[in-house]
Amino acid sequence: MQQGVLPHTEDFGGLEAGSLPAGAHVDARPGRDAPYKAYDLGKAFDEMFAPDGVVRAPYQALHARLATLDAEELKRRQQACEQSFLHQGITFTVYHDTKATERIIPTDLLPRIVTAQDWERVERGLKQRVQALNLFLADIYSEGRVLKDGIVPRKLIYGSKHYRREMRGLAVPHGAYVNVCGTDLIRNESGNFVVLEDNLRVPSGVSYMLANRDVVRRAFPGVFRAAQVRAIEHYPQQLLATLKSLAPFHEDVSIAVLTPGVFNSAYFEHTFLARQMGVELVEGRDLLVNDNMVYARTTSGLKRIDVIYRRVDDDFIDSLIFREDSTLGVAGLFNAYRAGNVIIANALGTGVADDKAVYAYVPRLIRYYLAEEPILENVETFLCREPRQLSHVLENLDKLVVKAVGESGGYGMLVGPHATAAEIVSFAEKLKADPENYIAQPTIQLSTAPTFVEGGVEARHVDLRPFILHSDETRIVPGGLTRVALKRGSLVVNSSQGGGSKDTWVLSQ
Repeated sequence: MQQGVLPHTEDFGGLEAGSLPAGAHVDARPGRDAPYKAYDLGKAFDEMFAPDGVVRAPYQALHARLATLDAEELKRRQQACEQSFLHQGITFTVYHDTKATERIIPTDLLPRIVTAQDWERVERGLKQRVQALNLFLADIYSEGRVLKDGIVPRKLIYGSKHYRREMRGLAVPHGAYVNVCGTDLIRNESGNFVVLEDNLRVPSGVSYMLANRDVVRRAFPGVFRAAQVRAIEHYPQQLLATLKSLAPFHEDVSIAVLTPGVFNSAYFEHTFLARQMGVELVEGRDLLVNDNMVYARTTSGLKRIDVIYRRVDDDFIDSLIFREDSTLGVAGLFNAYRAGNVIIANALGTGVADDKAVYAYVPRLIRYYLAEEPILENVETFLCREPRQLSHVLENLDKLVVKAVGESGGYGMLVGPHATAAEIVSFAEKLKADPENYIAQPTIQLSTAPTFVEGGVEARHVDLRPFILHSDETRIVPGGLTRVALKRGSLVVNSSQGGGSKDTWVLSQ
């Protein structure tokens, strides 16, 4: 077979389960060069192996197939996946890197598998969460009942850099401020999914989810078919339906994806989604506002735009209202938005609800707005703005993960157990100088999943980012982007910080 070409057929192999003594290495094929020689079962929940070393039921077919493949064959299939990404131009940008800014996002050959039962709970929990967050945003930009009732501190909201006073009193279609949401989940040591954070502004990664499915399905077609994995390929059409539903009329809706341009880290995703939906891909310079109407410059003349799926942050969306030095947005766009002549998804000002300090209050928001108990729990969170909690954080910096409330992508954080003494001292000074800008969480052992690395299969830490679409109804594709920390022992899964991604298989039954 030609190098770099993924196989389209394979023998399925047996369904026998492997096992190993607790705390020992896995050797699926004794006496042979099995792929599991360096697989360590640590304290974290392992997706594939139970604590006693028995292969969990959802992974038995994959485990059996891997037992028939030597390291060279696995390496060849991994290279074929990477070459497929290269040929398709599936890349991301790493800023502040002197060696190279454009890279292929690292993808792992082996899928992460989620049972139908686990997914059912995740799906219900995410729908509950996005509903409460949208009600919260509608409230703080109108009556502010949640602030008057003391559920959330006023200063936390009005002092947030993501709160947009310009959005007060501005109604949005279906009360849906957040139309595309990527909520990060992890499994705790008990194996339960919990929420690590919400991404409500311009969440990225869905194109990598779809690309991973394409290459991994071709790498293990027999296992994929037998597993009855639920489909995700319809996501672009669901996104299109969500965007169309935001317009007061549902036919002949003109939609554009607004991108910052080719130098943005997620530019591949912007082009991919625009192409899959069959809509315009535009930069700010391609749009103009006339008489509070938005038009795109096309080769056939001006074209009216009804809905903008923006991948540009609030600050840069309109130089007349926000940052006057911005060249990424469109002058006059916000006035057209306020006039109701164009819909912007996600709505401006949503960032206040995914502030990492507000995250700590989401369980209260669910109880307040829905009169329900949260289906998905939060990770325990310490608010450094509160003196008693700040003292606890400063005393335990070597045990905690500390995050800046307005940052994302793994920046502005300290992972205490992996930090040097000098880094801890330096970060303590930042905390004391600006405590309101930080939250802290215990160092949670993210679950581990089998990952192909040089020489074989090893355990690596993973999280999961499902994508939620919300307008007149809530849609969730069964799966998401599994991000993986490729460095042994690392808990940082962000691609900009050395992480990669995996396909996520949600089983039908």
